[in-house]
Amino acid sequence: MSRYRGSVCRQCRRENMKLFLKGDRCFSDKCSFDRRAYPPGQHGQRRGKSSDYGIQLREKQKVRRIYGISEKQFRIIFANADRQKGITGINLLTLLERRLDNVVFRLGFTSSRTQGRHFVMHNHFLVNGKRVNIPSYVIQNGDVIELREKSKNIKAISDSVETVVRRGIPQWLELDKDGLKGVVKSLPNREDITLPIQEQLIVELYSK
Repeated sequence: MSRYRGSVCRQCRRENMKLFLKGDRCFSDKCSFDRRAYPPGQHGQRRGKSSDYGIQLREKQKVRRIYGISEKQFRIIFANADRQKGITGINLLTLLERRLDNVVFRLGFTSSRTQGRHFVMHNHFLVNGKRVNIPSYVIQNGDVIELREKSKNIKAISDSVETVVRRGIPQWLELDKDGLKGVVKSLPNREDITLPIQEQLIVELYSK
């Protein structure tokens, strides 16, 4: 999979909102978006009028960047959401939320989804007692996500768990801070996804 190797703060500025891609830095006065809340580039401060297509495209790009996935992955997830029963846009968001790299971030084990993907790929997490190193693994209701015994002394993880109160844990997840273990109490609903996302714009974009 191709990786974005540029400044992630430019992505926040391009989407005109904080995407919280750098963990605790996004909550500090070092946040680039707070200091320069306009698009990057020579003409970044000259905001022109966007077309309907441009607005839909920016919404899709914003969601892709929040969850840190490629265009190819996003299309596959959208196709899966479209095949499911129910509203395609809501299906899309719930599938994204149920990715393992997102769940370990939401539980507070990591400070960002990027870090969550890194730790998952390096075999630090167990799902229902079995090692899973696939960031796109889709969790199910009742799944138990926990750290391997050898990974419980990683300082980055313990520091992240201590500061998780600032982000908050969604109601569909439950964290055992002492045991470094999380439980999926239920699958996420649209109301549980508080990010400012207009998923219908993405559906309209892919329907053209």
